[in-house]
Amino acid sequence: MSVRLSELVLNCHDPEELSRFWCGVLDYVELGKDEDGIEIGPESGFGGATPTIILAKVEHAKAQPLRLHIDLSPVDQDQDAELERLLTLGARPADVGQTGEESWHVLQDPEGNEFCLLRSRVAPL
Repeated sequence: MSVRLSELVLNCHDPEELSRFWCGVLDYVELGKDEDGIEIGPESGFGGATPTIILAKVEHAKAQPLRLHIDLSPVDQDQDAELERLLTLGARPADVGQTGEESWHVLQDPEGNEFCLLRSRVAPL
């Protein structure tokens, strides 16, 4: 038996704001919405190899860095151009103790959830 990664759940205060941000970052669309949150994903919808993201509304504040974070790889421009695009969309630089010698950038979404922008796409295993 096997399973596949189908969804990532990101707890947040404002699913609408994070939906706009992550849809802009990933070229996703809103797939569904209810009082508990919003699901976003590829325009092709559910069932593909790419997981959707559920932006789940919660009342409690983020108290510490995420134990699991998202890594992004530029696909149609270099890292510097992609960094500028992400900052324009509302990402902010984050300090998680990096040395400055890393080949990636650590960023935060509008609610402070950390993610990384890699230099280039990771080669498949």
